Amino acid sequence: MRNDSLITAVLFDFGGVITTSPFEAFARYELELGVPPDSIRKINSTNPDDNAWAKMERSEVTLPEFCELFEAEAQSMGLELSGEKVLGCLSGDVRPQMVRALEILKRQLPIGCITNNMKSGHGSGMSRTEDQAAAIAEIMTMFEVVIESAKVGIRKPDPRIYEMACTELKVDPRNCAYLDDLGINCKPAANLGMTAIKVIDPDEALDDLERAVGFSLR
Repeated sequence: MRNDSLITAVLFDFGGVITTSPFEAFARYELELGVPPDSIRKINSTNPDDNAWAKMERSEVTLPEFCELFEAEAQSMGLELSGEKVLGCLSGDVRPQMVRALEILKRQLPIGCITNNMKSGHGSGMSRTEDQAAAIAEIMTMFEVVIESAKVGIRKPDPRIYEMACTELKVDPRNCAYLDDLGINCKPAANLGMTAIKVIDPDEALDDLERAVGFSLR
């Protein structure tokens, strides 16, 4: 089916969109330790532009430095958490319906990826094993443009990272759809004129994306 909509390109977040959300793994780790739910998210949303998480995603600190800073931030809230184990939560399972959608989209529209990531694990998807890395590397080849915060030194929700992706794709933001599992990252995309889709349930998100692009993604 031909695309007759105003959407001429689609940008994706990776973790929580193409793969399952790391928040699910955070919740399991919190339950294991017996700490309050959403403790990790609370730490990472405190001083969000200059905390350990932000510095790691901009490649301003090493892995050991991140762990030291993150654990100190946790301790300031009365929590004992392992920075290394928290990083281990970042590797999610690939969502096959999203991969299928990428395959269909790629035949009709340019697609790209904007990901906040860290220089740890294996590759852009923060996989923790070589097998996961190989699978994710194959998915990454589908994108015409991949913008990684750890490489460019800018992280979402900074509007510049969205503008960078649009420039590389040679698309007006107003003609672009963007998918992310975090509302805070969807907001700047919407402010630039993109059709922002918050991914809570992947199948519902694909319904929204099908309406935006004007053809089936199944």
